[in-house]
Amino acid sequence: MTTTQTPPLTPRQSFWDTVGIVAKREIVQRFLSKSFIISTAITLVVILAAIVLVPRLGDLFDGGTTRVAATSEVASAHSSLEGVEWMEVPDDAAARAAVESETADAALVVDPSSPAGVKVLGLDTEPQGLVNALAIVPEVELLAPSAQASWIANLMGMGFGLLWMMSAITFGMSIANSVVEEKQTRIVEILLATVSSRALLTGKIVGNSAAALVQILAIVLVVAGGLAYNGTTMPVGNLTWPVIWFIILFLIGFVMVASLYAAAAALVSRSEDLANVQQPIMWIIMIPYMLIIFLSNNPLALTIMSYVPFSAPVAVPMRVFLGQSAAWEPVVSALLLAVTTAVIILVSAKIYDNGLLRTGKPMKWREGLKAEA
Repeated sequence: MTTTQTPPLTPRQSFWDTVGIVAKREIVQRFLSKSFIISTAITLVVILAAIVLVPRLGDLFDGGTTRVAATSEVASAHSSLEGVEWMEVPDDAAARAAVESETADAALVVDPSSPAGVKVLGLDTEPQGLVNALAIVPEVELLAPSAQASWIANLMGMGFGLLWMMSAITFGMSIANSVVEEKQTRIVEILLATVSSRALLTGKIVGNSAAALVQILAIVLVVAGGLAYNGTTMPVGNLTWPVIWFIILFLIGFVMVASLYAAAAALVSRSEDLANVQQPIMWIIMIPYMLIIFLSNNPLALTIMSYVPFSAPVAVPMRVFLGQSAAWEPVVSALLLAVTTAVIILVSAKIYDNGLLRTGKPMKWREGLKAEA
């Protein structure tokens, strides 16, 4: 196992100086980790590809641009058609000949008997791209305009839920592994000779929170860039405030989760024992994601979830997007989450302090809270 290198600390270091050193170490380790770099890059590429390419799959399957033979008069009258490359010919007979010789994919000729005034000529298959482009689209009035917003909100909720779950688990386990590694290698005994356990814990939380925030912001920028590139191809509604509230609540909630992971790791002395103590935390993180999938169309359920600290980062952005919450409600949700986080930090700090120097048999959560360091 690779030994974690820690910058030298002296007894003269203040609390916040120590926090800064530990946080810097955590950030550097995270951003220099090959697994972190590769996983982040793959995630960003997949998200960008999905946003940019999915709305254009129909064009790809249709074969792209259709080369159409037509006279200059017909081509000029239909110049606004999308996905069409015009091949001007002197008359309709030449247009027919261009299709027969496969010089053109299709032809558009005058047909007085047709309501559209033109007829499409194809060789052996119907030129679907041209037919679709010629289709007359009537004015549309949506009797339930919220339906479109609903499926976008469902997609957004699943995305935020997945992002919350994966980031919390990834960075939380990183903190836990770091704590256990320091216990196994006895580095923590050297550290505690010069710094307090609370400064060490705070530094780990601050460093990993900063790294997680950078990753989240990168994903948000990629999503925004992909949507901007698509223009009107994919309707997205107003995502500005939902994204802002997600970032705010994610940051507060991640601090809460990070402190729980650090406390859980302090209860064990071997990485093999982490799975058992982490299980309650995993459920706390995964349940909101599952609820947002099954209850996304239930306003009452979303309201309750927005006031439950563990699910607020997922539920609040959805309610803001759907217009189901008053302006003050996200603020109340954030305050409740912040108070809960503060309480959990105090509890976790006590468990972390009591269990950091304990070795041997894994401690239970209740034992870690009651034990004396």
